[in-house]
Amino acid sequence: MVEFKAGAAHETVGVDNIPADGMVLDIGKGSVAVISDELKRAKTVVWNGPLGAFETAPFDAGTTAVAKVVADLTAQKKLISVAGGGDTVSALAHAGVEEKMTYVSTAGGAFLEWLEGKELPGVQALKDSAAKAA
Repeated sequence: MVEFKAGAAHETVGVDNIPADGMVLDIGKGSVAVISDELKRAKTVVWNGPLGAFETAPFDAGTTAVAKVVADLTAQKKLISVAGGGDTVSALAHAGVEEKMTYVSTAGGAFLEWLEGKELPGVQALKDSAAKAA
């Protein structure tokens, strides 16, 4: 049985072999490899949310590994990396790569709505104010 605490004993199993009393707290090396391969073919990544319980070692390994791949590809100018949300920003900072992303937003849900093209009340208020001032 996996405990959710720092330094906890843990094992990596396939998705079809998760014990009934087990907890999924991170992705394994196989998932990191699959995601990394996809990232190498991508031109842009929009990241919202960590891949595991990154706040607690050893369950930060998957998120940290993928974050470093994204940072490396961004540094090589092979990838545009856009990340949003408080937990995402914390995970990227934990991995030491927050400053290496193309763009980072702490807006979370509003960030995703903005990407969808939805009108955000705060942005609209600023536009209305600017229009009145002009």
